[in-house]
Amino acid sequence: MDEKDRKIVEILMLDGRIPKVKIAKSLNITEAAVRKRIQNLENKKIILLYKAVVNYKTAGLSASITGFDVESEELWNVVENLKQLEFVKSLWLTAGDHTILAEIVASNTEELSKFHEDISKIKGVKKVCPAIILDILK
Repeated sequence: MDEKDRKIVEILMLDGRIPKVKIAKSLNITEAAVRKRIQNLENKKIILLYKAVVNYKTAGLSASITGFDVESEELWNVVENLKQLEFVKSLWLTAGDHTILAEIVASNTEELSKFHEDISKIKGVKKVCPAIILDILK
């Protein structure tokens, strides 16, 4: 990635719906060049997907960022199981307090608790540590 690619990524992280022509103007390049660069970033799996940031509270949903401690020999089994769950919206492999972090979204707190309980039953999951999202601040 060169400096223009980095700038494109930064811009898209702030606003994934920004018109390509605006990106082009800010970088002093053509819209076609921006399209080509974005396609290249997607092909290289630098940009994985585009999605909305939702204010769960306003939308009437319940959500958590949940840490999972897992048995090392079951790590990839746990990851594959979590990837299949529709209510798991984002999933990260981490170094730190937990092996895996996940964004989990539910219709209400009861359903969110059930999802956490269901995940705790996956072979290899040692501990489920939810942090319930109360509000989106940024």
